[in-house]
This record gives sequence, C-alpha cells and structure tokens, in this order.
Amino acid sequence: MAWFLVRRLLANAIVVVGVAFVVFALVFLASDPVRALLPLDAPPAAVESLRQNLGFNQPIPIQFLGFLGRAIHGDFGTSTRTLEPALGMVLDRLPTTLSLGAAGLAVSLLISMPLGILAAARPGSWLDVTARTVAIAGQAVPGFVLGQVLILVFGVAWRILPVSGSGGPSFLILPAVVIGLGSAAGLTRILRSSLLDVMGTNYIVTARAKGLGPRRVILRHALRNAAIPFVTFLAFDLAAIVSGVIIVEVIFSYPGMGLLVVQAVTNRDLPVIQAFTFVTAVTIVTINLGLDVVYGLLDPRIRLG
Repeated sequence: MAWFLVRRLLANAIVVVGVAFVVFALVFLASDPVRALLPLDAPPAAVESLRQNLGFNQPIPIQFLGFLGRAIHGDFGTSTRTLEPALGMVLDRLPTTLSLGAAGLAVSLLISMPLGILAAARPGSWLDVTARTVAIAGQAVPGFVLGQVLILVFGVAWRILPVSGSGGPSFLILPAVVIGLGSAAGLTRILRSSLLDVMGTNYIVTARAKGLGPRRVILRHALRNAAIPFVTFLAFDLAAIVSGVIIVEVIFSYPGMGLLVVQAVTNRDLPVIQAFTFVTAVTIVTINLGLDVVYGLLDPRIRLG
C-alpha cells in the first residue's frame, strides 16, 4: 500500500506542476501583462522599465521557475482590483465552496446509491424504470435551468427556502440539490449496470445457492466489486461537480470561489484567476488521491499491480 501511495503522489505532483505551467501561461495568453498594468498612454520607457523590474524580460523558462517558486510559497501577487493578496482572497472563500461541494456530493450519493441498488435488484420493474427515468432527466436538464426553477418554486412562490447568500444549512439546500441531481444521474446508471454485471458472476450464484437473501447478496457480496467502476466514475465526476459549483454560486449569489473568479474575469484580475485555478487543481488532485486510496482498498489488485 505504501508503494501504491508513493506512485500516486508522484503522479499527482506531475499534474500540479503541469497546472502551474498552465496558470503561468494565462498571463501571456490574456495580453501583454506589463501593458495591462499601465495606462494606455504610458511612454515606452516606462513600459520597458516595469518589464525589467517584474522580470518579464527574462527567458520564459526562467520566468516559469520563478513563478513556480513563488507559487510554492503561496505568492500569486496582489489583486489588481482590491490590492489584497490573491491567494488569501481565494483561500478565504475555499471553505464556503468546499461546504457547498460536499453538500452537493452528499445529495448525489443519497440519490444515486439507493436508486442504483433498487434498479439492479429488480431489473425491468417499475423501480428500475423510475430510476432510469430519473437518471435521464437529471442528465437532460441543465443546472442553470434547474436552479432557476427551484428559485421560482421554493423562493418566490412558496418562500420556504433562501435563494441567495450564505448563512445556515438552509442556504445550502437548493444549491446542493442542483449540484447533486446532475451528478447523481450518471452515478445511478453506472452503479446499476455494474451491479447487473456482478450479479451474473459465479460467486454471486454460489451465495444465492447457499440460501442468502437478495438484500444480503447485494449489500455484502456484490456491492463491493460493483463499487469499483462507481468510484472510478465518481473521481471523473469531481471535475463536473467543481464546475457545477461555480455555475451554482453565480445563480444563487453564493459567496464562494466560483463567484469570486467570475468577478475576477469580469475585472481582468489575473492574479486572482491564477490563484483560483491553482487552488482548484490542488483541491481536485487531493480529493482524487483520497479516491485512489479508496479504490486500492476496494480492489487489492490495483495497489499490487
């Protein structure tokens, strides 16, 4: 298990370095960073002086190594709008975004796991048809449309839930439902198909021949092996959850990293955009590492391969 974790850590470190290069390239893809910091009528001498002071006259590899060293120490510069440290602004919003993402993931698992198990337990029944219908509907309805519908119903018509800002747990309900339904759709279908594949294997047939009930066969014997594709899909689904959080934060005016980066894009605040991209990548890599550990615990062949 230790060597398995070392390999995963090395692979994730390479991913983080690659993300750092992309974040570094954002400065040059947007525009000339020196021109963006000066007035349009700045004289050429002032432009060249600032370029030299900031190190933009050095070769690109040297600039990247300098950026990587500053990023390791948490220095992404200051916001061009608020003049505050960019990383500090993002990290202040990180707990709020993580709480919303965790709530959305909890909703997704609470929907997908019961529906997937019930659909696989009785294939072709009304439960199976209902589960597949819910999964298709969840994938067909865009998150921003569902969010607007929930706001109109629960916030405007019935006025039973808050539709903007943050505070107590009630502020998380509607955004988490929007995130969770979109994620649960694919997870339900994956778990159902994985369980149906496992149910036809020899050890499941043997368990049934011993007289074990359907519930015990599924929960104790089939679910662990069926969970391997489920966890794999969940790892890939994390990126969709993160992007869904950004959209949902804008819809519900939820004060997380997503709303911050949208404001930063509007204001061309590159340091905040860079810090957001890097923090988001590191967060996803960390979560994926945790899922890799779960994956190895579910199937010992993974960590021994």
